[in-house]
Amino acid sequence: MIHALSKLSVDTIETIVENAFEWLVVVDREGLITYINKNYCEFLGVIRDEVIGVHVSKVIENSRMHIVASTGKEEIADLQYIKGNYMIANRIPIFSKGEVIGAFGTVFFRDTQAWMKMNSHVKSLLSKMQSYIQDLDRSVKYSLDDILGTSKQIVSLKEKVKMIAASDISILIRGESGTGKELFAHSIHQLSNRSHQPFVKINCAAIPEHLLESELFGYEEGAFTGAKKGGKKGKFHLADGGTLFLDEVGDMPLNMQVKLLRALQEGEIESVGALKPMNVDVRIIAATNRPLEKMMEEKRFREDLFYRINVVPFQIPSLRERMEDIPILLDYFINKITRKSGKRIHGVSEDVSELLQTYSWPGNIRELENVMEAAIHLTNGEIITVESLPDYIHDSSVYPLGKRKLKEILDETERRVLQQSLVKYNHDKLLAAKALGISKSTMYEKLKKYGLE
Repeated sequence: MIHALSKLSVDTIETIVENAFEWLVVVDREGLITYINKNYCEFLGVIRDEVIGVHVSKVIENSRMHIVASTGKEEIADLQYIKGNYMIANRIPIFSKGEVIGAFGTVFFRDTQAWMKMNSHVKSLLSKMQSYIQDLDRSVKYSLDDILGTSKQIVSLKEKVKMIAASDISILIRGESGTGKELFAHSIHQLSNRSHQPFVKINCAAIPEHLLESELFGYEEGAFTGAKKGGKKGKFHLADGGTLFLDEVGDMPLNMQVKLLRALQEGEIESVGALKPMNVDVRIIAATNRPLEKMMEEKRFREDLFYRINVVPFQIPSLRERMEDIPILLDYFINKITRKSGKRIHGVSEDVSELLQTYSWPGNIRELENVMEAAIHLTNGEIITVESLPDYIHDSSVYPLGKRKLKEILDETERRVLQQSLVKYNHDKLLAAKALGISKSTMYEKLKKYGLE
């Protein structure tokens, strides 16, 4: 065997290495790439000479090669999420004289579908795994690609996500309502080492105070009157090993802030009615639009909890701070809404574009989407004109910044759209409902809500 290898030329060996594995990468002890084959470079969209000597984590999404090179522990048939798909990879440490000097990794299935074709035994195992992955994908709806925009603020935030996603540090996402805080939370989890584990969300403002403890920590059977037989797992239980997203954390009552802080500090929780605590491993991502610093001064939010969750702060800009992103967002919403409605809309008029660029957007991206949905339903041609926009958009001084709450603005938008629809269809409620894509009963409910019967 050795004699045969000695006759092989360097070119022959290189050809074998290039083609023996579809994708192959080699790193040194520090995780710097020393070799990567042509197929892998083509898939990643990189130039080989430019990535040699670069840390593998900056080249390959969700890479663990540097970890294997450091620990010396191989990882066989591990799922890796690259460019929107789960791939199956081996990572093997390289030893010399008993010491780890690097590692090599190979991707031997580009997607889970290819693995399914191997044999019935593996197919059976994978079907269970695939079901689990799909469940996770339903909980994680968004990736970094769903965060649209080329403004300096958005590009910088997306780079920041890539930098800190792999760690387990707590993150506090702040920004006005409708800016996309949840999209960033989903993206951080998806790019983290916990991406194969659960992503669990709880809205701290939407759950009554007396139920919040049991929702977070669960309860034991018989813990209180009406407790479900067998008890119930809380959000911390469900997120064990993964990420817990605490939305609207600024609305959490003080007594629950104390219990949350203890769970984060001790890494353990105690279900309602439980006799002993339970250890949990959960990464916390919190979000709020509340002024926490002012709330701390007023003793409405605990300082120790604030510093615990605010290890890495994220400030999401309002839409009025990134107006250059509006054209990209408009294209996205037009495509999204027309696919759902079946209408053929190709864009907006120049007047509409200018008008949308001057409006202050107190409801941010969520308001922009609502406005576009209303405009598309009220447009007869293939281009959205000023006449199709809600009336209040025509005068940006109607809602001075900070004077109206988002719910009030959205309700007013809905009311005006209903009014315009009734006028357009000569007060034929059924035709108006059909044009808006809502049921007859929903139409009558909304008309009653706004006194438009």
